[in-house]
Amino acid sequence: MSIPDETLHLPLTELAEQVRTRRLDPVELAEAYMERLERFGPALGALVTVTRERALAEARQARDEIAAGRYRGPLHGMPYGAKDLIGAEGYPTSWGAQPYREQRLPDAAVVERLEAAGAVLVAKLASVELAGGFGYEQADASFTGPGRTPWNRDYWSGGSSSGPGAAAAAALVPFAIGSETWGSIFAPAALSGVTGLRPTYGRVSRWGAMALSWTMDKIGPMCRTAEDCGVVLEAIAGPDPRDESTVERPYRHADAAMPRRPRLGILKGNAEGAQPEVRRNFEASLEVLGGFAELVRDVTLPEYPYGAAASLIIDAEAASIFEELVSSGRVRELSAPEDRIGGYAGQVVFAKDYLRAMRVRRPAGEALDRLFVDGGFDALVHPTWDTVSYPVGKPFDDAWTDAPGGGQGISGAANLVGLPGIALPNGFGRESLPTSIAFTGRAWSEGKLVALAREVQRRTDWHRRIPPGF
Repeated sequence: MSIPDETLHLPLTELAEQVRTRRLDPVELAEAYMERLERFGPALGALVTVTRERALAEARQARDEIAAGRYRGPLHGMPYGAKDLIGAEGYPTSWGAQPYREQRLPDAAVVERLEAAGAVLVAKLASVELAGGFGYEQADASFTGPGRTPWNRDYWSGGSSSGPGAAAAAALVPFAIGSETWGSIFAPAALSGVTGLRPTYGRVSRWGAMALSWTMDKIGPMCRTAEDCGVVLEAIAGPDPRDESTVERPYRHADAAMPRRPRLGILKGNAEGAQPEVRRNFEASLEVLGGFAELVRDVTLPEYPYGAAASLIIDAEAASIFEELVSSGRVRELSAPEDRIGGYAGQVVFAKDYLRAMRVRRPAGEALDRLFVDGGFDALVHPTWDTVSYPVGKPFDDAWTDAPGGGQGISGAANLVGLPGIALPNGFGRESLPTSIAFTGRAWSEGKLVALAREVQRRTDWHRRIPPGF
């Protein structure tokens, strides 16, 4: 039986109910999404591998279990794609980079946990090579070519989780797993028009996934809705002895609730450098938020060198992780010209500078936490990205002369100290490209962030919009 495209665009939670009640067959659902992956994935630069044999085996098992009354929960029988820096047994895990195209790794912890929840892996999705850690400056930075947003294929889908962002937006999968070190879930969520959740550092195990920065990497879901993100986070969160950064902090989506009247901080000047359309949509979102939350404007972050410290830490840790790639000369096989030389700078970071950057983290984290506590803030709200997506054929610095900054200053602060955040679509700008709003919260406040975003999506329909032609 053919499944209509409009069904495949439904949020994960609505699909799950149809699977639970046996109105949708997991095998037919997997087949339908794999057909879309093969039809649209290459043109979007989103697809590395369709994991057909594994997907069909997992889908058949899900169908049999559900028919026998052994329903595991809302991810049972649900297809998904994983960013191709996440290991999956039986298939290459390329890290988006030519030198690793044939590399095979065991299932990562996140894949193990999704399998335990009954989810069905249908694809490995494209990543910017080495998660963008070598300083790429244009969209064509992977052997799969540039990622393209389904809203306008002449524009970038965002990085480094380029494939998950585009695939979730175009309904090539009901949800995807991405990763973020500094903006790699938020950027594709914004530029591809989906909801992306960056968990607190230590909430989700990175075991079996490529490391770019041991002290900053995070793995999280990219979905159509905030509700979907919470469902997926519950399945993948929790401690793992193989990843010593994880803590005993499992996430229960049923506990996702916000205060009676949330108090939200709006960062001073946080939209001043943005494109006019981004500012307009941000103010419109504040109108929506004002309907159920108290808004406090002109909030300022404590003064710390967040961006400089984060950059130095990533450079130093990536240099150690990829020392052999650089010293062997195989770094010259990378796609982006900047990446072929970008790995050398990290090789000469002084230990004293790395240690100084690391020492900034504790006082910066404590100061940010005091900001939330002393201000009584449930979250800070800000544009996810200053602009709409960048043209595929231009260097990033030349993309938009009216707002050249790209992301937000709070991204460096949040990633440096490991704070959670959620980004969600909030309208459209020039060239019919999506814009996005985000919430950043205290450590371990994912439930509150999901609840806030869920309420916004209850009052708006941007997350229901479908890219033309998909």
